[in-house]
Amino acid sequence: MIYYLEDDEQIRNLTLYTLAQTGHETRGFACASELYEALEQAVPDLFILDVMLPGEDGISVLKKLRGRPDTENIPVMMLTAKSTEFDTVLGLDSGADDYLAKPFGMMELLSRVNALLRRVRRDAELARQASDAASERSDAAEKADIMDAGPIHLDAARYVVEVSGAEVRLTHKEFETLRFLMHNRGIVVSRGQLLDQVWGYEVAGETRTVDAHIQTLRKKLGEADSQAASLIETVRGVGYRMKG
Repeated sequence: MIYYLEDDEQIRNLTLYTLAQTGHETRGFACASELYEALEQAVPDLFILDVMLPGEDGISVLKKLRGRPDTENIPVMMLTAKSTEFDTVLGLDSGADDYLAKPFGMMELLSRVNALLRRVRRDAELARQASDAASERSDAAEKADIMDAGPIHLDAARYVVEVSGAEVRLTHKEFETLRFLMHNRGIVVSRGQLLDQVWGYEVAGETRTVDAHIQTLRKKLGEADSQAASLIETVRGVGYRMKG
């Protein structure tokens, strides 16, 4: 189920129709209050939120969704007529998993929606496998989930990142990006590899999404320890490398 919040009726109906024609179950909402009412009955697998809304805007809705236990981990895509880096980073820093600037093509929207939903299914399967294997996991296996780079300590089993002993709260995408970089420490990782491994895109798509997430990840790590942010090195024209 996909919940779509968009005040423009024409855009909302066209998008819902396209999603329905490709096999997705959807519900559309014109304002935030309608969305909140629906959440009292059921939660979706994915939210699509327009940023520019009358009354409560999409960023405010996003922050509330991230503050609710039942929706804090559900992926969110932001649709916005604003395409500046500031607005993009603001949305990602508030917990969005992806964004798409208007006007957008329906094929690109479907590609991103399908990628996010694949991640939902993959995470659910991984959670099931982890639950089944929990009773059999040995100390050695648990240690394999722990990685360190300089002052950064990542515990994948507990889904915790600490910098210089202080916990740093990351979004799902930020955590998985850091995890992939640390797993490949010392190796240059391309933006296309990050899109494939973290976002689930089968082809190199919107690399600005990767760059914006790296920027917010560095900011959060740097707030705890400036050395931590400098460990994520930009390799011009290629991608990123985790030092340490």
